[in-house]
Amino acid sequence: MRVLLLAALAALVAAPLAAQNFRAVNDIDVTPTSGGFAVQGDGGTGARAMWCAAADYAFKRAGAAGADRLYIAEGRTPGIGQRAAVTFTLDPDGLTPSAVLVTGLSLRSAGANLSVGHARSFCSNTSPSAGGSR
Repeated sequence: MRVLLLAALAALVAAPLAAQNFRAVNDIDVTPTSGGFAVQGDGGTGARAMWCAAADYAFKRAGAAGADRLYIAEGRTPGIGQRAAVTFTLDPDGLTPSAVLVTGLSLRSAGANLSVGHARSFCSNTSPSAGGSR
């Protein structure tokens, strides 16, 4: 009985945390943050995959339309094999918007932006995995 009670209590504590996480169509984790959302990448995650995950979250969880702009709020620092998350936002306040000229370099620049629809087009070559949030 005690084990059952502890298991139920653990599930109740973990439920709000799990509800905040989002698994994008390309199996990248996205986590809400204050004023935006962080896309968790690793050294092998390319820029298009990061933009895809951010756009998938913006569209499915934040209610963004295809024409809405998706901005990098906090970019990665330059370096090989970066593993830090990139924070995206739909709110340009406090940012200096800049056009994305080279997708691969865009993850470094706060203010770099694409339309949600354009960024979602990077998802076209991914196949949804079982169990993802859609």
